[in-house]
Amino acid sequence: MQAHSVRTRLVKFHDNLLQVIDEAITVDSKLQGKLPENSVLAISSKIISYCQGRLVAKKQSEAQGFSKEQARAEKHALVQQETELYTDPHSSKYDLMLTIKDSTLAVNAGIDESNANLEGEECFVLWPENLQLTLNQVWQHLRNKHHLQNFGVISTDSRSFPLRWGVVGTTLAYCGFKGLNNHIGQKDLFGREIHMVQVNAAEALGVTATFVMGEVGEMTPLALISDLDKVQFVDHEPSVEELINNKISLEDDAYAPLLNNAKWQKGGSHNDN
Repeated sequence: MQAHSVRTRLVKFHDNLLQVIDEAITVDSKLQGKLPENSVLAISSKIISYCQGRLVAKKQSEAQGFSKEQARAEKHALVQQETELYTDPHSSKYDLMLTIKDSTLAVNAGIDESNANLEGEECFVLWPENLQLTLNQVWQHLRNKHHLQNFGVISTDSRSFPLRWGVVGTTLAYCGFKGLNNHIGQKDLFGREIHMVQVNAAEALGVTATFVMGEVGEMTPLALISDLDKVQFVDHEPSVEELINNKISLEDDAYAPLLNNAKWQKGGSHNDN
């Protein structure tokens, strides 16, 4: 497996995502305008948000003379609006909110303030809308443009990991391959049948891609992961059933004793159906 970060121009508010990707592939010295077979292109969710216009200008920043408490209150209100479930920020020593959005456990609903600029002003960057549909369209475009059979795309973000300092990558959506490699029913080295092991291929690729992309000012929001002999490519977009089967409920999660005891509150995007 090889991972290669791909530099883009500075992505702007309401940019054209496909154009940004095509241009970056064309000028990259290693790719030279062509994506290879047996590869997955990772796209930072932040540039998708920029292209979708998912930026919200700050109205109560400290730079505008507001207090730290007022600035935090503005962000907390936005988090409540954007997530399905959240915890009280005052339950955290860091004044952060644990949230569940789109079956993803995250801090502050993934709302970010780094590399965030709206017409010269400070802003918040929200997670993309209709991310799976957007990623499916990117996959179809690149697969057709580069005449590929075995090819996938993922959208990535960074997340913290319990009981560890620092962030790692995560995959918010994928297309073009099986998200899970199922090993149930296979035998281990000593002939014992495997009953539970499934490898989350999409998540593993997200960790790799985010690591080579960087976290600060690298301006490499794309990464190509190639020579993938353990990825099971498919020739279709993931079905609704496949996407559902790749997610797990709070009740069935191995960490249910922790998750179910959190004092969750319903956010603005909560769906009771």
